[in-house]
Amino acid sequence: MKSVALKAYPRTSARRLAVKRLRASGRVPATIYGRINQPQNLEVQLRELQDLIHNAHSENLLVDLAVEGDHNGKRLALVQDVQHNPLTGKVLHIDFHEVAENEQVTVNVPVEAIGEAAGVKTGGGVLEHVRFKLKVRALPKDLPDSINVDVTALEIGKSIHIGEIPVPANCEILGSKEAPVLTVAAPVTEEEAAAAEAAAVAPGAGEVEMIKEKKEEGEAGAAPAAAGKKDEKVPADKKAPADKKAPAEKKAPAEKGAEKGGEKAAEKKK
Repeated sequence: MKSVALKAYPRTSARRLAVKRLRASGRVPATIYGRINQPQNLEVQLRELQDLIHNAHSENLLVDLAVEGDHNGKRLALVQDVQHNPLTGKVLHIDFHEVAENEQVTVNVPVEAIGEAAGVKTGGGVLEHVRFKLKVRALPKDLPDSINVDVTALEIGKSIHIGEIPVPANCEILGSKEAPVLTVAAPVTEEEAAAAEAAAVAPGAGEVEMIKEKKEEGEAGAAPAAAGKKDEKVPADKKAPADKKAPAEKKAPAEKGAEKGGEKAAEKKK
């Protein structure tokens, strides 16, 4: 991997307000760390950084970092992480991992399929990436930008494994040699697609049925409760207040009046 020159400047303040002003001035806060030197806060020009990222062949970037005022000369570093604004895509922060020229490093290298698989071209299959990246160990300048895999001879149901991939010069691909990287899957028939749709719909229908059963159980359970409420109106002590026409207490005075009237009539006869 070819290194690219990039200029950086020491950053003295890491406070939020200072970082905000830094971004407003067209610079990006950065940090460099590693086993060679102590971690250091830096800042780089936004325009230079955007050009570097835009022209890169892969996400793995190797830079010769020239820090202003640093008498150690250029510092070799890998771009470890780039933070972007989720709305605008503008670079917010960048991390550099300093490495030595004679020190082996391990990075994830993207896998690229070259050519059209025979199983896709003639059999209507689908080329699937089981692994989009592979771990590669090498010296910084021997790291490949990507790992190219020729898939033209790949038939339906066949796979290319890690052990079958040509290893770039002075590199080592890590991982199980039997692990698949690329495969061609058989095309999906109309019957299989319909069965998959039916299987996807079936659980939903079952859930609706269960809800209906619960509702029916609830309705069945509500009938005895309603009947119980009707039975509660049967007792006489609850009916008595409703019989306002002939309450027992109000009839008593009328009966007493009738008795007095009878007594007076008997006296007159005498």
